[in-house]
Amino acid sequence: MKVLGISGSMRRTGNTALLVTTILDRVREAGIETEYLSLAGMDIRPCTGCEACKEAKWCVTEDDDWAAVAEKMINCEVLVLGAPTYYYDINGQTKNLIDRTYSLYHDRRLAGRKAVGVAVCSDRGCERALETIEGFLNSHEFSYLGYVCGKGYAPGEVRRDEWAMKQARQVANKIIRYLQPDD
Repeated sequence: MKVLGISGSMRRTGNTALLVTTILDRVREAGIETEYLSLAGMDIRPCTGCEACKEAKWCVTEDDDWAAVAEKMINCEVLVLGAPTYYYDINGQTKNLIDRTYSLYHDRRLAGRKAVGVAVCSDRGCERALETIEGFLNSHEFSYLGYVCGKGYAPGEVRRDEWAMKQARQVANKIIRYLQPDD
């Protein structure tokens, strides 16, 4: 698939999901293939630091949902990764996903893709959460197409954040221009 959107929120229809799907919807309207994943309800265990992935070239932790998500990340051209802010950083489920991609780092299996970071907070901390997402993207040598920082607590509240909604549309347009340069 061309564009993969991942919401790391444990709320399937929360504000992070809303911003990620807003981007994907606009991209899909331009005729570009998209896929959306919610980490809500998925079992993604933390990295154990075993270092066995250096030889295996894949995370050796099995029997959870990480491998299916990782395969989709490897096969996309553009990744839109969103996370809610918990205590001034991304939530644990998103961090588990990111940490386990260390197994893909050794052979730079994610390098060369484009990416967008999305962070949502109720009041403060969005910037720090976005820095964590950017650190992941930079480490894996993604090219950055932009970001969205939104504010909202109750489901749907981020819609009132006019700046975030405008940024979501602008970043979607940037993805479209990248994937359809002659249009």
